[in-house]
Amino acid sequence: MTDPIADLLTRIRNGYGAHLDTVMIPHSNQKVTIAEVLAKHGYLESVEVVDGKSFKEIVVTLRYVGKSPAISKIQRISSPGRRVYSPSKDIKNVLSGHGIRIVSTSKGIMVDADAKAQNVGGEVICKVW
Repeated sequence: MTDPIADLLTRIRNGYGAHLDTVMIPHSNQKVTIAEVLAKHGYLESVEVVDGKSFKEIVVTLRYVGKSPAISKIQRISSPGRRVYSPSKDIKNVLSGHGIRIVSTSKGIMVDADAKAQNVGGEVICKVW
């Protein structure tokens, strides 16, 4: 797999498209952190790491508002072939604050508002609304 973060986002997107309750994702610490940020901001119900048969997996419980998915769109910004970096002053709001942008900074993975508040920039991973 060349882009594990894109795989995480695609599995979440496909899970919502198929109206699944949970999605299983291969484990990595970075993917767990990204999923926890999404859960903290109300886009996912819960994130849990479980031991699979031969390796750890992340069990993501998807969140629905009524019958509608909590995520309308999830879009990968930076990719292995085209990294996108942004200083803190250039990080823009998503849909006038109705969405979030996940940024990987020197202080960890956080949303755009937290990166601006801490005055740190970094690699823009994705945007969600």
